[in-house]
Amino acid sequence: MDADRILIRQADGSDLPAIRDIYNQAILAGRHTCDTEPVSLEERERWFASHRGPRTPVFVAVSDGGVAGYAYLTRYRGRSALDGVAEVSYYVDFTRHRQGIGSRLLAYAMQTAGALGYHTLVAILLETNGGSIALLKRFGFSEWGRIPKAARFPEGAYDHLYYGVTL
Repeated sequence: MDADRILIRQADGSDLPAIRDIYNQAILAGRHTCDTEPVSLEERERWFASHRGPRTPVFVAVSDGGVAGYAYLTRYRGRSALDGVAEVSYYVDFTRHRQGIGSRLLAYAMQTAGALGYHTLVAILLETNGGSIALLKRFGFSEWGRIPKAARFPEGAYDHLYYGVTL
């Protein structure tokens, strides 16, 4: 995969089936998100509607004619003293891992966050997500917090991590 052939653009409603499918891959794989049941298209539509503000964009990575991944920014905790902090989230189609898509999405999200006036980004993830931890570290994020054994799954309890970077 040539990373230069990945187009990052603002998501629109037609992307929601692919966004849902990619997120459901992470859910069904287990321990990639704290959701444990697949989400419906209607749920993704409600989620998308909550990200229609100017500081809460959703982006998709398009490659080979289809959505290969997505990323989004969410205001962190929604309190005025934290207006400069956003949570960044990203998901890549499992068949497209290790093709530079996550890197392109994260770089784009970081650049966009700075342009939107955010000074700090946090990523909240499970300790079992080694690929995402490695990606975040490559982009200058470091571990800022850990909630021990907070996420409970049938096979065990796992730490919930906070990674952050100052832009």
